Amino acid sequence: MDWLRQIDAEKFLLFTLVLTRVSGLTMTAPIYGTKEVPLRVRALLAVALAVLLAPSQWHVDFPHPGTTLNYLVFVGAELLIGTCLGLGIVILFSGVQLAGQLIGRIGGLMLADVFDPTTETSVPMFSRLLFLVTLAVFVCIGGHRMVMAGLLDTFHTIPPGSGLVPVSVSEAFVTLSAQSFALGVRAAVPVVTALLLSTLVLGLISRTLPQLNILMVGFGLNALLTFAVFSLTIGAAAWVFQDQVEPALDTLLQALHAPLRTEWLN
Repeated sequence: MDWLRQIDAEKFLLFTLVLTRVSGLTMTAPIYGTKEVPLRVRALLAVALAVLLAPSQWHVDFPHPGTTLNYLVFVGAELLIGTCLGLGIVILFSGVQLAGQLIGRIGGLMLADVFDPTTETSVPMFSRLLFLVTLAVFVCIGGHRMVMAGLLDTFHTIPPGSGLVPVSVSEAFVTLSAQSFALGVRAAVPVVTALLLSTLVLGLISRTLPQLNILMVGFGLNALLTFAVFSLTIGAAAWVFQDQVEPALDTLLQALHAPLRTEWLN
């Protein structure tokens, strides 16, 4: 047990804080924190990243916590920073899933649900398809590298153990929620517009030919039109998502790099 005495307590505490910040990202961010990735793999990734980052933080003047309560507050601040980056991107992806729900509900296909292992619930198949497409786009444009680069930048502006809490994080999340909602509406507009026109045309046909069973014809026509327009516009939805990734990351990083409220613990 002599090797335990050789461990520098200050560096060990600093390593745990770095690990906590990295873990907040790897447990929540897309690609890193999806439930399709086993928990052991995510934990191993967090430890590996912390081992690589910790030596670059040895120069940080880390104030000794003094008590366990103070140390837990430091850990909570680090976890908040890492989690904010991950949850910010998750909010953006939720806008895409909202578009799928709108398409499925207006197209009359809400019964065609599939199981989503990420949320462990049944979601419309359009939501799941849009999520997978945008996730592929996120990887292709290097979004996972952007998120990791943003996490590395936080170590320069907010050193580990500083006990600093970003003031404008809540405002950033409100902005991201608005951007996510706008993204969902823009992605669903083509299909919703086509279905609205189809409903108007079917209404005129029903007035002209009252003997026609418009319910039987309309349901099949709406389903066919939904799949047709969705297949033609799914590329546009992915393009809209791509344009929103960098602004969302910029909003998060500006919030984390903004003037901070100091929570020094005595």
